[in-house]
Amino acid sequence: MFTHTHALQYEAKPDGPDPDFARKMQEVLGGQWGEMTVATQYLLQGWNCRLPGKYKDLLLAIGTEELAHVEMIVTMIDRLLDHIPLKPDSADRTKEAAAGYGQHNPQHAIVNGAGASYIDSMGNPWTGAYVTASGNLMADFMYNATAEMQGRLQVARLYNMTDDPGVKDLLRFLITRDHYHQQQWLAAVEELKDDGLEGIPVPEAFPLEEEVADLGYVFIDASDGPEAAAGRWASGPSVDGRATFSARPIEATADAPILPPGDPRLYPTPQTTGQNLLQKAKDMLT
Repeated sequence: MFTHTHALQYEAKPDGPDPDFARKMQEVLGGQWGEMTVATQYLLQGWNCRLPGKYKDLLLAIGTEELAHVEMIVTMIDRLLDHIPLKPDSADRTKEAAAGYGQHNPQHAIVNGAGASYIDSMGNPWTGAYVTASGNLMADFMYNATAEMQGRLQVARLYNMTDDPGVKDLLRFLITRDHYHQQQWLAAVEELKDDGLEGIPVPEAFPLEEEVADLGYVFIDASDGPEAAAGRWASGPSVDGRATFSARPIEATADAPILPPGDPRLYPTPQTTGQNLLQKAKDMLT
């Protein structure tokens, strides 16, 4: 069940209209790492969560807060679109004026009547494909921390693209909450570990004896960079505490593949003219 309060969680009022920046703000509304994504992602994870208690409650609480952020960004975009120009200023024929007019998103006026939409800054529609809800809390919490890091990056970049004090004030709030939310998800990961629910590797339930040899603990160096194996990931105790990390160069352990002739019903390249090439390839491997 949801209820709605008209009052905003934080003020979303620019000092003046700016249709160009309204378009830029769309990225943190309807982009891959925008507020629509994290709000629906956390709520879906929470609704799907089969473990009652603090983790389910955490997901539903933060998902609902993120909906409040969606509302604030929509409100900010709407206010940035006040007095949106419907055509270039006929009195200003400069190239600069024409270029400035061309930076706004015409859909804001044509489709949304000077309002926001669930699209990114390039006009691509928001999609539920951005949302991850795996049913595994460790996997989801790790991904959620990444989502907050990406979101904070984008909002921080937007902060440096405007001089409007009102816009910067809202962006400062969003950056601050992203700071906390990163810590929140990382703290929740640690809490899972303390509760014995860490599930490393994910999924932990897959039998380790079914894994291929010792490859679950080996850094395979496929780069000529001299320091690829110089980090914690290539030596010392494994993160799951079951073995020791090591490193070795990549190597081929299987033959080069030769596929059989294509199904004639699918009209492949005819094999008659290429038979000699196929035979040569076979001969090279014998």
